[in-house]
Amino acid sequence: MSLRDTLLALVVVVVWGVNFVAIKWGVEEMPPLFLSALRYLAAALPAVFFVRPPKVAFPILLTYGLAVGVLQFGLLFSAIGLGMPAGLSSLVMQVQAFFTIALAVVFLGERPRPAQLVGALIAFLGIGVIAFERFDGAALVPLLMTIAAAFFWGVSNIATKKAGRIDMFAFVVWASLIPPLPLLALSFVVEGPDAMLAGLTHMSLRTIGSIAFLGYCATLMGYGLWSYLLGRYPASLVAPFSLLVPVVGIGSAVLILGEPLSGLELAGSALVFAGLLLNVFGPRLFSRLAPAQ
Repeated sequence: MSLRDTLLALVVVVVWGVNFVAIKWGVEEMPPLFLSALRYLAAALPAVFFVRPPKVAFPILLTYGLAVGVLQFGLLFSAIGLGMPAGLSSLVMQVQAFFTIALAVVFLGERPRPAQLVGALIAFLGIGVIAFERFDGAALVPLLMTIAAAFFWGVSNIATKKAGRIDMFAFVVWASLIPPLPLLALSFVVEGPDAMLAGLTHMSLRTIGSIAFLGYCATLMGYGLWSYLLGRYPASLVAPFSLLVPVVGIGSAVLILGEPLSGLELAGSALVFAGLLLNVFGPRLFSRLAPAQ
């Protein structure tokens, strides 16, 4: 991966890490499914009027929109609304790397390199260290919902790979048209029209800012760049970057939300970073060393 694209991946990491704080703020005043719908309305409008439709088969666009918008974030927002901590959510979501790599092996025939597998093991050892103190604080249902959300993130990654080399920004913009109606219908049934109306009428500037950040930064910019990277590189190389998201997510939760951070969590974050470095730079380093052996 080039230095430029590596830096772009790190920008996505920061945006998605802070994203969990924005979600936490949003669900404090807005029903989660309704908030998810507003997020994708913000992402789609007005951008869809200025961006041409992507040259991609509609089933792929539909699969991506349903997987990432309705299932991934519908589940994640609801889990956080039920009490899942923002920092822990950013951590648990990263099991999507396992799902993505496994799905890529099954559906795309990809084979991760040994250095990437070792790097993933080191990084997930770090996640295990971070999780050691945090899993006790999560209720079972929100935790399972977050893991399910991570699975559908993996599904959306595979749909992106199937889309191929297309205009990925257009892909994300037009896919954002798909989630609002299903999410609004689910919100009406599950959360109720009164809760939806109360969320609109009592919306604070902080919630408006959260929706704007979720729609424009986390969705358009974040997923646009992520989709671009998946279109250029194997999923097994891009997906491990997401392992840094919980480092940023937990850090921002500590600084902004006041969630505690222990020495073990700092040590785990260091392992995650070391694993990511091996995933990204290990294959290139080993290939350069091979002729000298």
